[in-house]
Formats: sequence, structure tokens, C-alpha cells
Amino acid sequence: MNHQSNAHDVILGVDTHLDIHIGVLINSMGQWLGELPVDTTTTGYLKLLTWAQSFGKLTRAGVEGTGTYGAGLVQVLRDYGVIVYEVNRPDRSRRRLQGKSDPMDAENAARAVLAGRATAIPKEQSGVAEALRIACIARRSAVKAKTQAINQLRALLVSAPADIRARLWRSKPEACVAICARLRTLGDTPRLQVLAATLRSLAQRWRALADEVDEHDKTLDALTKQHAKRLRNQFGVGPQTAAVLLSVAGDNPERLKSEAALAALCGASPLPASSGNTIRHRLNRGGSRTANNALWTIAMVRMRSEPRTRAHVERRMGEGLSTKEIHRCLKRYIARELYPLILADLAESARVP
Repeated sequence: MNHQSNAHDVILGVDTHLDIHIGVLINSMGQWLGELPVDTTTTGYLKLLTWAQSFGKLTRAGVEGTGTYGAGLVQVLRDYGVIVYEVNRPDRSRRRLQGKSDPMDAENAARAVLAGRATAIPKEQSGVAEALRIACIARRSAVKAKTQAINQLRALLVSAPADIRARLWRSKPEACVAICARLRTLGDTPRLQVLAATLRSLAQRWRALADEVDEHDKTLDALTKQHAKRLRNQFGVGPQTAAVLLSVAGDNPERLKSEAALAALCGASPLPASSGNTIRHRLNRGGSRTANNALWTIAMVRMRSEPRTRAHVERRMGEGLSTKEIHRCLKRYIARELYPLILADLAESARVP
């Protein structure tokens, strides 16, 4: 986005932390004007804003960590009409050459805005997309803990005496958990007493986490049925994948100017990897890996079960493409197909009181 600057324009750069933010101000000519540390409170945010406005007209700001430590400051700046850009932290090679300090990071953020390198608009965190993001975080955490619990239980059974392992081991997690949850004793020795108590505890933990995952699934199913009707109607899109894609787009999806922007955000835009006479593209390792996994899941379902996709895969394999290359292409096609549906679903949800 191009901005007409004048001599009175100032640009704010902010390095964010848990308890304190460091603000640095430069003018439209790139001259350093000053720095100010403030507390991470509404009073501190307003102090930083008032200080910046005392130097000139503040219309733009570059902020690190807009979705975490900087979220409160971003909201205050937006409320006062300041356009906020998300700034990535400098890479390690640059820091090795130039050094690192909080004021330097804040100044680099301001200069990235001035130079036009910082163009990403932060997500708003005020609507259904944020609700879905929170639910997805809780579900992923519960699934991870549930997997750890069954892995720990089975690891204890593997090293247990042969007779105990033969009595308690089951191939299905549910069956293994069920028999371990009913354990009372395995013997009179301290080792066997502790083993029985631990196996019973892990089994009960697994059951509790399974119930928690079910509750999160019900929440995601209800929210996506209400706010992602168009996405849910697409082949291979379930509650989890729809929730992830909406949450990654954010409550202000207008920041995604095109379907290519969504693909890049999901790490599904192909990157050139050509050399000499070899012309090819490789997988993009950037973007949201959670969103990339959602596209991967949809592609896998379609490759297995959708006639249109299966025919496409066969045709591309006949052209000499590998399975990985076909999968990469499919994720890009799916991002293009779902982009207008995501915008429409989020626009409809924003209109619902």
C-alpha cells in the first residue's frame, strides 16, 4: 500500500515483551526522533500514543508480536486510527552483523514500515475466527496430552514383567485403557504397587482427555455449522479443518487481498527451485503449518474418495509428476477454491449480532 508522506508524518516501531514495550519514533525522512519504554497496560499504551503524536502526525506503526504480547497495543492504536503492520523479527544473520537490543528492534520495525517491507496487516481478535482459534488451541493441546498418556502407559507395559504385559497389553488404545483403569493390585512389592497405581492413573488421565477432546469437537462442530456453512459443504472439509482455515484468515479477512495471499499464509504457494535446464517448484516451508496441515488433510480425503480429484491425480501422474508434487499442486488448488468461501463465511458471521 502506498502512502503519501509529508514532513510532519512520524512512524512508530515497537518491540513487545510481556511486561514492557519499547517504542522508537522516526520521521518520514528516516531520522530517529526518540524512544520510550511503557508498561503493558492501557495507561502505558495511551502514554506511548500521546508521546508519538507529540512529534507529528502518527498514521503508521510497525509492531512485533501482534498476535501475542502486542495484541493489546495493536487494538489501542487501531482505535485511534493508526494503521498497524506486523513486523517479523530480524533474522539471525542480520543480528550477528548488527547486534541486538530492544531499541534497535523497535527502530528496525519502524524502518521496515517506512521502506515498505512490512506490509502484513495483523489479524483482529474479536469475532468467531478468534473463538475458533482458541478452541483449536485447546483441542490440539488435549490431543497431544492424550497421545502422551497412552504412549507412557504402553512404555510401562513394555518394560513390565512378561506375565503382567501379557495380561494387560491390548493393541487398541481403548481396550488397553479400559483394563488398566480397573487395576487394583499387581503384587506386594513396591515396584508392582507403584506400577499398578501409575497404570491406573495414566488410564484415567487418557479417559479424561478423551472426554475433553470430544467436548472440543462438539464446540468446533457447532461453531463451524453456524459460521462456516459454505466451507463445511465442500468435499473433505470437516469441523477441524474448517475451524483452522477460518482462524488463520482472522476476523478481518480483507487483509488477504487475493487467493494467492491465502495460499502463502497457509504455506501452499509454490516456490521456484529451478537451476540450469531444470524448471521446477518446491514445497513452501513457510506460513502457518497448522493451516498447511488442514489443506493436506482435505487433499488426502479428496485423493482417496473424490472422483474428480482421483482423475486429476491419474492424469498428472501420467505427465510424470511425483505424488509429492501432485499433493503440493492440490493444496494450492484447494486454497484457490476455498478462498471466496472463507471470505463469504466470515463476512456473514460479522453481520450476525
